[in-house]
Amino acid sequence: MSVDEATDATAVADRIREGARRIAEAGESARRAGRDPVNLPMIRSWQEALGDEDPRYEAEGVAPPAMIQVWTMAGLVRGEKGGRSADDPLGATMRLLDEAGYTSVVATNCTQTYHRYLRVGEEVAVSTRLEGVVGPKRTALGEGWFVTTRNVWYVGDEPVAEMLFRVLKFRPPEPAPPRQTVVPPVVSRDTAFFWDGARERELRIQRCAACGALRHPPGPLCTACGSDERGWVVAAGTGAVHSYVVHHHPPVPGRTPPYVVALVELTEGVRMLGEVLDASSGDVSVGTQVVLDWTEDGAGVVLPAWRVAP
Repeated sequence: MSVDEATDATAVADRIREGARRIAEAGESARRAGRDPVNLPMIRSWQEALGDEDPRYEAEGVAPPAMIQVWTMAGLVRGEKGGRSADDPLGATMRLLDEAGYTSVVATNCTQTYHRYLRVGEEVAVSTRLEGVVGPKRTALGEGWFVTTRNVWYVGDEPVAEMLFRVLKFRPPEPAPPRQTVVPPVVSRDTAFFWDGARERELRIQRCAACGALRHPPGPLCTACGSDERGWVVAAGTGAVHSYVVHHHPPVPGRTPPYVVALVELTEGVRMLGEVLDASSGDVSVGTQVVLDWTEDGAGVVLPAWRVAP
């Protein structure tokens, strides 16, 4: 990190600490009332979802303590009863860190304390205060700040439960560039001669040793006479576009779209697929004359390709 970068990072950290200090000094937020009183239908749904078959909750008309957050969950509609308050310190701290580039968040831990059971029919409200912001810290997810808030739930003015909630607000690392790797070819007894030739920069075409017919792609038997006697010849490396496509999607390892793939009819008469290098759709049409070229990836895979003839 350069001196200028270190200075900038220090200034950003100072702004975050100062902003967090102001939020913390503002103290506890206004109490946010839950949308509904504590009720049996929600308790039954909770028990079914968690597989909690304890009969005491319904029999005694009390709620499972771990349901405390349920009663004050924010609604999806802005301004709806149960939505976040304007002075919510967690929201303000998230915005502060967003503006500094720490745009991702993950919960890290939560500690709840229950003072008593909630009874069916009670109205619950919650308030939040910022306990602390610690950072910047280096983590496996990226550099970030640990934000801790304290929620207190009330029935009237009586505190009935508390929760310390900590999240990591972090700056995700820059994504690694995609690996530009060609999918390696499957080499068999029928195709080994072709790939051996590619490594030598020779475009080899299979030829029947019995009747002399050329064929591509290679195969075990001659399609003209049925012989299994095989040989090969080296192509001149010239041809004409028989058909082509401009590939945009899906992504292919080792290729940056868009690019042109052509079925080329070689001077020898067989047809072969290959990329037309440094070409756009306007450079290629049916009948365009092309000449042989080669591509190689970092793993040593060599592929025949084409260029528009000068």
